[in-house]
Amino acid sequence: MAKEIKLTQESLDAYKEELEYLKTTRADEVAEQLKEARSFGDLSENAEYDEAKNEQGKLYSRIAELEEIVKQAVVVSGDTYAADEVSPGCRFVVKDLELDEEEEYHFVGSQEADPMAGRISDESPFGKAMLGKKAGETVEVEAPAGVVKYKVIEIKK
Repeated sequence: MAKEIKLTQESLDAYKEELEYLKTTRADEVAEQLKEARSFGDLSENAEYDEAKNEQGKLYSRIAELEEIVKQAVVVSGDTYAADEVSPGCRFVVKDLELDEEEEYHFVGSQEADPMAGRISDESPFGKAMLGKKAGETVEVEAPAGVVKYKVIEIKK
């Protein structure tokens, strides 16, 4: 069984839009580049033709990648969680109790996760620990440096 790829609905829509663009507009542009490069004559020493073929290869590779993402996509939503719980798709603010610092996170699908930008998924230890928590709760997260304690300050749906 293939691995499911968790995405928010917005990201899935963006991937579908990019896929459609690549299959239509961009594919036509690359085909035109190839046609023009062929017209320059001898293909064995034709840098424009080589570049157009490379571009075509990149295009087909990205199309295949996007098709696989769309095929395996599972839209994450907070429907199985109460409105006052941390759930996929929500934004939430936590306070690191040791450092006394607040940070905001966006709970996203695994394909979109970028912890440095505050985008986490349920595949990270932090995301797993936060899932289903309510404002006011203290959460312990197992980190490489040891256990870190956070307090959920606010949940934005």
